[in-house]
Amino acid sequence: MSATYIWTVVIGMAVANFVVRFPPIAVLSRVALPGWLRRWLSFIPVSVMATLVIGAVVRPDGVWLPPAHNPYLLASLATGAIYWRSRSFVGATIAGVLLFVALRAAVG
Repeated sequence: MSATYIWTVVIGMAVANFVVRFPPIAVLSRVALPGWLRRWLSFIPVSVMATLVIGAVVRPDGVWLPPAHNPYLLASLATGAIYWRSRSFVGATIAGVLLFVALRAAVG
């Protein structure tokens, strides 16, 4: 593949992405939405992020691991529990990373 072809594809994808996403944003930013709809729409980013994270945690590198031998799953559960208890994002993140490194060395 040539560099011209790759850049054409990248630019084409950017234009297609803009064409699909911009009109709804432009229209919805000028319309007063009912409270229930704004609330419902507010859950979309969290749902998308949760879907991406769960997929990466449960199937790291596209491979199913048993829960007891999955350092990603074990560390993420512990990190969630630490955050829930402490409400410290930075503290939970640091503890989660350290726990993941320790679990990865111990399990796999």
